[in-house]
Amino acid sequence: MSVERRTILKAALAIGLGCGSLRGLPAGAQDPSAERPQKGDLFVVAYGDRAGQIIRPEDLPLGGPQQLAFPMEPGARVIRNGSLLNQVALVRLDPTSLSEETRTQAAAGIVAYSAVCTHQGCPVSMWHKESHTLFCSCHASRFDPADRARVVDGPAPRRLPILPLQASKDVLVVAGEFSARVGGQTQ
Repeated sequence: MSVERRTILKAALAIGLGCGSLRGLPAGAQDPSAERPQKGDLFVVAYGDRAGQIIRPEDLPLGGPQQLAFPMEPGARVIRNGSLLNQVALVRLDPTSLSEETRTQAAAGIVAYSAVCTHQGCPVSMWHKESHTLFCSCHASRFDPADRARVVDGPAPRRLPILPLQASKDVLVVAGEFSARVGGQTQ
């Protein structure tokens, strides 16, 4: 190896190591954008023209469809979009339509569920208008958001994990951890 090549490789290694520290991460540290939702996180729009904007309760139409979102740490404003397992489906329903168990995890009729199907880990990104259910287009599993995302159709083996919410100053706030393991059977 010539001296020039060795110098170039050392410089590339230094730049690569420096990129991690520019993001404020020590070597081997977990990327904060990949961390699971934390108590106190807010929600931001996941995709489209409004991606990254904070979601307020009035942004969600009553009766669906869902809004796909990612949690965001409010202080550093780190959006936890480094893992699709953090994607959440927010749905605003009439609070009187929620099962008692669901109501305890909701904020003003708004519920938050993992947007990852419990069957094969596909995105639960569609809304079945006729039945008011969350829908996974990969294998047609449907989940009832008014009843803790109970499976109403398809091969999904279990409910979608719920993420407890609270309302604070006209924003939605994560109040705890997902109720169960997020993801499909193979994840």
